Amino acid sequence: MKHRLPLVPTLLVGLAIAVMIALGIWQLGRAQQKEAALDAWRANLDLPVTAYPRQNPTDERFMFRRLSANCLRVVDWQVIGGRSREGQTGWRHIAYCATGAEGPGLIVDMGVSKRPDVKAEWAGGPVTGVATHEPDNSSLIDRMQGKAPPLRLMIVSDEPAPGLTASAPPDPASVPNNHRSYMVQWFLFAGIAAVIYVLALRKRWSTEAPRD
Repeated sequence: MKHRLPLVPTLLVGLAIAVMIALGIWQLGRAQQKEAALDAWRANLDLPVTAYPRQNPTDERFMFRRLSANCLRVVDWQVIGGRSREGQTGWRHIAYCATGAEGPGLIVDMGVSKRPDVKAEWAGGPVTGVATHEPDNSSLIDRMQGKAPPLRLMIVSDEPAPGLTASAPPDPASVPNNHRSYMVQWFLFAGIAAVIYVLALRKRWSTEAPRD
């Protein structure tokens, strides 16, 4: 006895499975892009010091490279949690600097204190250190919707401000690369959806009254 597939449910399930497979393939591409970027960033650790890219401060080609810049004056400070070079937890002091007449143009991690209310005694000057991303202050919803602005480069200064301890230098090993696991999850979801639908069809067909 032949059984007919229900048209609309089959189309919906097939579409859902196709979308999940497409998402898995997309995550595979993202994984390959991230792996290439990590290889380049690891290589940056061995490159000589170069100038901070003022014209394109979001250029990720400079991630984890040693950069030098000059902070003309500190416009603002941000204090967030972090670790010192020795691995001790504390409060990072992020300086937002002017590099010209148009306001903040440079972001520098000037070191860690044990208390958040410590005032960093630093008004600006030349800085050198390893580049990483600035703190991400965008909301989760903005990030999910793609509305968050690209993160700028931040220099983690080799020399801390007076009264602070040098922050832990950025390490490419700390950058997450979970895209392959996400890929596997999407493929598993697609397989599970297919199995569940086949089982549902078999159950439906087994309860149908036989036809003469």
